[in-house]
Amino acid sequence: MTDERDLGAQGSPFTDARPRPEGAGEAGQGAIPTSGQSLRERAAELNRVLEHAAYAYYALDEPEMSDAEFDRRLQELIALEAEHPELVSPDSYTQRIGGYVSRQFEPVLHARRMYSIDDAMGLAELDEWLARTDEALGATAAQPVAYTCELKIDGLGIALTYTNGQLLRAATRGDGTTGENVTANALTIKDIPRALKPAGLARVADGGLGQSVEVRGEVYMPKASFVRLNEESDAAGRAPFANPRNAAAGSLRQKNAKITRSRDLRTFIYAVADERPLQVSTQHDFLTWLSDCGFSVNPHARLVQSSAEVHAYCQDALTHREELDYDIDGVVVKVDSFASQGALGFTARAPRWSVALKFPPEERRTILRAIRVQVGRTGVLTPVAEFDPVVVAGSTIARATLHNIDELRRKDVREGDTIVVHKAGDVIPEVVGPVTEGDLAVEHEARPLWQMPERCPACGSPVVREEGEVAYRCLSLDCPAQATERLIHWGSRAAMDIDGLGDELVGRMVEQGLLADVADYYDKLSVDVLAAVDSGRRYETSTRDHRKGDPIVLGATIATKVMGQVEASKQAGLARVLFGLGIRHVGANVASLLATHFGSMQALTLASEEDIAVIDGIGPKIAEAVREFLSIPRNLAVIERLRKAGVSLEQEGFGQLPQRPQSLSGLSFVLTGTLEGHSRSEATARLKELGAKVSGSVSKRTSFVVAGAAAGSKLTKAQDLGVPVLDEAALDRILETGEPPAGGRPGE
Repeated sequence: MTDERDLGAQGSPFTDARPRPEGAGEAGQGAIPTSGQSLRERAAELNRVLEHAAYAYYALDEPEMSDAEFDRRLQELIALEAEHPELVSPDSYTQRIGGYVSRQFEPVLHARRMYSIDDAMGLAELDEWLARTDEALGATAAQPVAYTCELKIDGLGIALTYTNGQLLRAATRGDGTTGENVTANALTIKDIPRALKPAGLARVADGGLGQSVEVRGEVYMPKASFVRLNEESDAAGRAPFANPRNAAAGSLRQKNAKITRSRDLRTFIYAVADERPLQVSTQHDFLTWLSDCGFSVNPHARLVQSSAEVHAYCQDALTHREELDYDIDGVVVKVDSFASQGALGFTARAPRWSVALKFPPEERRTILRAIRVQVGRTGVLTPVAEFDPVVVAGSTIARATLHNIDELRRKDVREGDTIVVHKAGDVIPEVVGPVTEGDLAVEHEARPLWQMPERCPACGSPVVREEGEVAYRCLSLDCPAQATERLIHWGSRAAMDIDGLGDELVGRMVEQGLLADVADYYDKLSVDVLAAVDSGRRYETSTRDHRKGDPIVLGATIATKVMGQVEASKQAGLARVLFGLGIRHVGANVASLLATHFGSMQALTLASEEDIAVIDGIGPKIAEAVREFLSIPRNLAVIERLRKAGVSLEQEGFGQLPQRPQSLSGLSFVLTGTLEGHSRSEATARLKELGAKVSGSVSKRTSFVVAGAAAGSKLTKAQDLGVPVLDEAALDRILETGEPPAGGRPGE
């Protein structure tokens, strides 16, 4: 059987990869406009479609068109303009560099323009480029042109500027001339060096002193990290990223650098804006210099000297593409000599000394047999497509998430459809959409739209969808699909603080049928029951009491300690109980506000949505979530079992202690930065105890801003508006004495 991935095989993705334009005639006839369009109208339509797709891809990080479809339309426009040069205009997509500059970041001018790279859609086009380049450079059999072949990383372009060997600035490619200043976010990426290593600086003019060097490369997200990020997004009901490239772009272009830090971003650096300050003369030598400086350089770059070696490199890259932990979409071939690169120069949008052989996406058709619902650990209901098994990117797939009802509607897939599937980032199975050609289109329209179930398939409880959210959720406390995560949360430090209840132990107890909801901790567990739990480990050797391979149980010593913690947690108080229950939108601070206001679970259970919403810091959205949670009979049954087991459902000291003087009444505070001696929620609660209002944003009516370490834009805005700024020492004095500081404005 012929391997379809063989570059030399008939039907290879590289032998005739360029799709024919819509309405194209026989070979040599070129593009023909469709539906009576003129050539100029067709060119205008292609430009409009390409611009819209590029804006969604680069500026919004939300691709609306597959790479294959984008390339098809771009190649049609290139062919059309090649045969009819009068259609070429300065604003044609063929004359510009892809990318956009967002307004949310400071604009940065690149030292030199960052160009795109022209694509070769198959080996024939690659060979044409090699032949033209060899001819232009006067190559002979005795003196062939040397090329550097590199993997084409599918990430976000970045430019790093170093002055005197120190990182000065990081910027995205943007429109090629102007990028976005993302320095703060780039500093969170561990493999970007803050300073160039001495071995690299030694090869910069004057040892780097007074020199500015701008190097360029790609920010990418490893495939495994992309999978984890989308799993977290699915669990939280957030829209998933389409592929690793968009995940990397969305993560780097965050206003909050903490979000960027939480994502696993990495880089490969491979280019320089101006090589003249460097003591290097070839691309291959330059890559060595980058390594000497401390940059991450892709290890698969190779120096070659013939088209046969270029072909072999491309074949090897395609063969081993699936084994890489990052996404590639082709191979980049560059003339190795910097002097020869300079002689060849640039076109309006790309260097003449480089070309990218594009890998085609691997897609398959199959039949969508069913759409099932999967319940995640946080109660989110996710539609999942189940289809006839197909082999894509080296593995067999038979199911793929459809993420949420809005995404399902956008793709308009229905049970029984013939669908197109691929792997996003060569990793995650994804349904592209239905095949709507001829009879298949008629059959598709005749099939009913799939509907989200009204009740949870795991437990039968009602399913809800909150206004403004895409996710449908099951809110039942004893839903088996959510049990493990809820049980782990209940014992966490911020909730009931049950030491010894690790994730693994809770998971084991759920597997062994000992736990289903949080009340089971108190009315089903005992020292004896817990001591007999299978720990998941096995005896490696035989003993007097056990044979090799017998399960190792938890044992009485650990069980006694854990049950002591379970017993002590009964007195944790109402606020911790409310937080531990995992009510939607109820964090530790909101739980404290509810407990302080109502004093008992009974009072909260009897309260209306309006009664809850009037509490300062709560609001209608949280009130709706609390009221909805407490209206589900299963949840109330669990709470009643907690009460019978002796768990305190009252706020300690409620109604017994005199209220502190409301000395800060009428004043509004904003907290920003990191406070050393207080958590943000603690400081907020104590200020409110004294009658203050604590806001999340600064305005002309803010009384005081309390600025901790690394305070950011809120501090800047306060200074611009003339709002008094306090340090943490001043906050401590306020909380200790209850006395308001002088000079504050009347609150909001």
